[in-house]
Amino acid sequence: MTGNSLLSWTPAAIVFDCDGTLMDSECHWEEAREHVLRGYGVTTPTDFGERTKGLHFSECGRVMAEVAGLSAGRADQVTGQLLEHFRKLVAADPVTIPGAVEFVALASHFAPLAVASNCPRDVVESGLSHAGLLPRFVDIVVPDADVRPKPDPDVYLAATRACGATPAVTLAVEDSYCGILSATRAGLRVLGVGPNPRDEELALVDMWVPTLADADLLHWATTRESLPESYVPAAGGALRATAAAVAR
Repeated sequence: MTGNSLLSWTPAAIVFDCDGTLMDSECHWEEAREHVLRGYGVTTPTDFGERTKGLHFSECGRVMAEVAGLSAGRADQVTGQLLEHFRKLVAADPVTIPGAVEFVALASHFAPLAVASNCPRDVVESGLSHAGLLPRFVDIVVPDADVRPKPDPDVYLAATRACGATPAVTLAVEDSYCGILSATRAGLRVLGVGPNPRDEELALVDMWVPTLADADLLHWATTRESLPESYVPAAGGALRATAAAVAR
């Protein structure tokens, strides 16, 4: 575990990224990208996955159109093909990230949880449902006409509001630079997750762990106090907290 600034803190809420943080779908994105680009007679660049990690799928489709030498007007066509194949792959083989199920279960006992993702809502909800995680979250936030995708802060701000907390007392859990930027721009503290963090990612997070199965992280989650009684259900299934509750 890199850093320990979070180990003495109890967040009032936790907002998780999904793709690459809770659900292991990078292999599906990779296969879907290769499938679509092959159809245009193009081999996927070796660094393409890193270049597009965490981006909204529409932006990924735009970059794919550029790689394929297509006009900007065909980016929506490429994006549609990418999503169609990706959905098929996820439906056939949804996989959770190691430690995700256990950590989410532990975290849900002391804080309201939400998801902030750049993926389509149906993909997020289907994967989390398959993993038995969907009931743990008070809200799933994805980009729409009024909510800009990561790296803009909108999805994290909306998810934090759904949990009834303020950004300063909310923890984001992220695996990508794009997502980390979104969370920090929204004012959240950030737990980074993944095997090979880059320097620019480490510079922004409060702490980094190689996996959600990290023993110190699970111990931290196990020893957090349960939510006080001042946390009560709010309209729409979200939660609200008193100032005293979040000042721990």
